[in-house]
Amino acid sequence: MTLSFDIASLQRHYADGGSREDVIREVYQRIQAAGVAPVWITLVDEEAALARCKTAGDGPLAGIPFAVKDNIDVAGLPTTCACPAFAYTPDKSATVVERLEAAGAIVIGKANLDQFATGLVGTRSPYGIPTSAFDSTYISGGSSSGSAVAVAKGLVSFALGTDTAGSGRVPAGFNNLVGLKLTKGLISTTGVVPACRSQDVVSIFALTVADAQTVADTAIAFDAADAFSRAAPASNLKVNIRKSLRIGIPVSGLEFFGDDDYQRLYHEAVERAEDLGATVTGIDFSPFLDAAALLYFGPWVAERFAAVGTFALDHPDALHEVVRGIILGAQNLTASDAFKGQYKLLDLIRRADAEWVKMDMLMLPTAPTAYTIEEMLDEPVRLNSNLGTYTNFVNLMDLSALAVPAGFRPDGIPFGVTLIGRAFEDQALAAFGDRMHRCFTQSKLGNTATLLANTPPLKIQVPAKKTVEIAVVGAHLQGQPLHRQLTERAARFVKTARTAPGYRFYALANTTPAKPGLVYDGKGAGQIEVEVWELGEAEFGSFVALIPAPLGIGTLTLDDGSTVKGFICEAHAVSDA
Repeated sequence: MTLSFDIASLQRHYADGGSREDVIREVYQRIQAAGVAPVWITLVDEEAALARCKTAGDGPLAGIPFAVKDNIDVAGLPTTCACPAFAYTPDKSATVVERLEAAGAIVIGKANLDQFATGLVGTRSPYGIPTSAFDSTYISGGSSSGSAVAVAKGLVSFALGTDTAGSGRVPAGFNNLVGLKLTKGLISTTGVVPACRSQDVVSIFALTVADAQTVADTAIAFDAADAFSRAAPASNLKVNIRKSLRIGIPVSGLEFFGDDDYQRLYHEAVERAEDLGATVTGIDFSPFLDAAALLYFGPWVAERFAAVGTFALDHPDALHEVVRGIILGAQNLTASDAFKGQYKLLDLIRRADAEWVKMDMLMLPTAPTAYTIEEMLDEPVRLNSNLGTYTNFVNLMDLSALAVPAGFRPDGIPFGVTLIGRAFEDQALAAFGDRMHRCFTQSKLGNTATLLANTPPLKIQVPAKKTVEIAVVGAHLQGQPLHRQLTERAARFVKTARTAPGYRFYALANTTPAKPGLVYDGKGAGQIEVEVWELGEAEFGSFVALIPAPLGIGTLTLDDGSTVKGFICEAHAVSDA
């Protein structure tokens, strides 16, 4: 069978009368031809997978084969986390697996990983080292190594990974895949063995952005059993794609560790974004880099000890040497360290807010370079840290991310870029990411024979998003103590402006934090500087609900004659102001 396993092709095949059983038989033939190890740790029995074809129903993923990273529970299959002594067999699948199966998808097996999802390399497993789908001397990337290689080699249509520091993106970059890391909490982590529970995300590897979005549409759901689950505002998921998209790139701090080809490919990707109509703007990358350093060199390492530290203490010889050193080394961290880390992170997020005003999304290399297996085994810690340069900060700063292919080095090693947005801006990333990917229409999907040009582009139904522009002053300005009330609602900076004549500006007495009052009396000189921000209607309503008397929201006239909603003050409050 020469059928492509991208989701759109399989759905056309089934619509034309193709057999699910024949597809699943082909899956197992391909796996046997490629070899079970080191990509897979456990396979579903072929006869059981064929029987599943009859009960899969006709949901949106009916008959679509997929792999599951082996730190995510599948009922009846061992969960090993690439540590045989840790293995257990769950009676219940992870919530995300249940949702995908309910939509008709068919689990093929559990994929290899860096032990306990600790690493970005794919070399830290007793079940063998999955290699790049393009060159067996190069690493596949990790920790979701087996998941990525299974998709890149056309063994399954998509795979679940997890992403804490970049494990759902780095392997995508090294294997010519799409790696979707949604906003934290959109996909349930119930039934996932945690690495850093507060930062873990279930990720999706797919051959196209459209395929990744199809899986995400089923996987996303609020889960009351997961304390970290979040329901996304519908107005943010269905975001308008702006005509003049602003792409942020670092003005300094880019590091490729001597890889001139990756550096060249990145700059070509930036030019490609401009060709697609985006405006490229330079940003200060230092707060993002500083946040990235916190994940492996800050107190969040203690979360790994919280997850499996007791097991590591009781079974030290069962752990990979590097993984053991990372997990047990976290014992030296204190509660004080944890609080200091939180304070530093919040400072960095505040600094990054000033950069987000300049851009709608950030575009970075998915990884700064690619390493051979030999190089990685010689220097496992330092080189692993290098690979996380452009990924480690994303979850800590509560950002969304999408990795897409962006060309090849002359030696055939893939290169990718990652689009990064604020929380819940996932579909905006998908819309532009699909356009970026499709600049390479003659590129293959993963390392299969199928051309990207032969697959349909992403279709996002984008209803007209109703938004409200609001002018803010005082404590809601950038850098002021209440500005977070805007950023928490994914407000978009529009412009700095001034009021028309007739307004007066007062410093109100006895307010904490200190607040000003804007009053129109027709006599003031006006020209008071304001910032104009754009909010979705629902977010605007929740913002207004926070405003205490004597302040309120009215209609302001700007010096160009336009009107926007804005802060006003009751006249009585300025008698002693």
